[in-house]
Amino acid sequence: MTQQELEKYLWGAATALRGTIDAGDYKQYIFPLMFFKRISDVYDEEFENALAENDGDIECAAFAENHNFLIPEGAHWNDVRETTTNIGMALQNAMREIEKANPDTLDGIFGDASWTNKERLSDAMLTDLIEHYSQHKLNLKNVPDDKLGNAYEYLIKEFADDSGHTAAEFYTNRTVVKLMTMIMDPQPGESVYDPTCGSGGLLLNCALHLKDEGKEYRTLKLYGQEINLLTSAIARMNMFMHGIEEFDIVRGNTLSHPGLLENDELKKFNVILANPPYSIKSWDRKSFESDPFGRNLWGTPPQGCADYAFQQHIQKSLDLDNGRSISLWPHGILFRDAETAMRTKMIERDQVECVIGLGPNLFYNSPMEACLLITKTNKEESKKGKVLIINAVKEVRQDKNIGYLDQIHIDKIFETYSNFKSVENFSVLVNTQDVLDKNGNMAINRYIRPDALSNNAEIDFATVYQGWQQSSDDLKKSMENLFEELV
Repeated sequence: MTQQELEKYLWGAATALRGTIDAGDYKQYIFPLMFFKRISDVYDEEFENALAENDGDIECAAFAENHNFLIPEGAHWNDVRETTTNIGMALQNAMREIEKANPDTLDGIFGDASWTNKERLSDAMLTDLIEHYSQHKLNLKNVPDDKLGNAYEYLIKEFADDSGHTAAEFYTNRTVVKLMTMIMDPQPGESVYDPTCGSGGLLLNCALHLKDEGKEYRTLKLYGQEINLLTSAIARMNMFMHGIEEFDIVRGNTLSHPGLLENDELKKFNVILANPPYSIKSWDRKSFESDPFGRNLWGTPPQGCADYAFQQHIQKSLDLDNGRSISLWPHGILFRDAETAMRTKMIERDQVECVIGLGPNLFYNSPMEACLLITKTNKEESKKGKVLIINAVKEVRQDKNIGYLDQIHIDKIFETYSNFKSVENFSVLVNTQDVLDKNGNMAINRYIRPDALSNNAEIDFATVYQGWQQSSDDLKKSMENLFEELV
């Protein structure tokens, strides 16, 4: 199959669920089913290869060392396919047996979908789904990791488009992900972390970035935490579908129960990329005041907005020598009054390297403008005491109420960041003291305007008033003429 044919085939299963299951719930059934089919087909492929290498010795071919994942007797895709009644129960049992047989790698990976609810999933519907996926072998020979991984990302995007308000929980705009990855530039052997990893797109893109550059991507150490059980399972499946095996994605609340620890402290990472949930109100502020991990570096955020709790968690998790982070936020994090003290301390400690203002609609189902906050624990000497502010709000393409960064936008922003210089009407390099003199306010328009307002194009009050007066006179004359005609 071509890439397009594979994507159409995999998405076709979702059409069987339309009308019975909410679009936002497709993913909890389709992804586990697809992963079950994949590992069953790969198991068969590994068995055949081992059989050929061991002169047809069936017992040897079944040895664990010949397989990435073990599939116990009775828990194979074909076993479920042969079931004619209570298919949901058979599916659920098979998935649980596979998880038990692979506790170190697959524990909980199939999620907690209710396969036995016949009001949602009748035997007839499950038969249709299973027969749909049985049309093609999803083994490595027919569908290599990179092809299946791309198709899996395509499905994630389609489910995001269909699921409405829940999309942002597990999906970050992939064009923004690409820019974030280029800026972080992870290197072989480094550790990469996403504290709110969703479906794992930011982490995966780091590995794919190295692969595209012809570098050794398998030595990259990928770590993530995700609060939602299904979404964390999707992230783990996503890794396996892309052929990534060296990763650790834990489930839990990053703020109240950080899951990646080392010697009873937060584990440290070279690179952190994040698109945290923004402005959440339901979080344990009281505990953060005396955080046992010392994450209240700059203070305790207000109850109504935990953004700087996440940002401080990120900063505390960075490697002290070469730690660098990039996080996607609404613009409010740059100037909100309630966070002034925390923002000021972050700037005073010279941890902000760059702020990039992006255009609207880059968050799913939200028209607000986004920004990228880039921090480092140890800036290069030439960057110390300076902050680069980039106004790229116009570098965006709008399509069906969703914003995208085209390659020309990504290249322009990345080149400006890399050069770390002022560019007329696009970026400005400022001293940290200048920012502190503005009470730590990093609102981008305070430093640089979009190019629509050219350098010295400030319009004085007299000109504005004159234009308003003229338009008022024109309207008055127009109304007088209209009344005359009516009379």
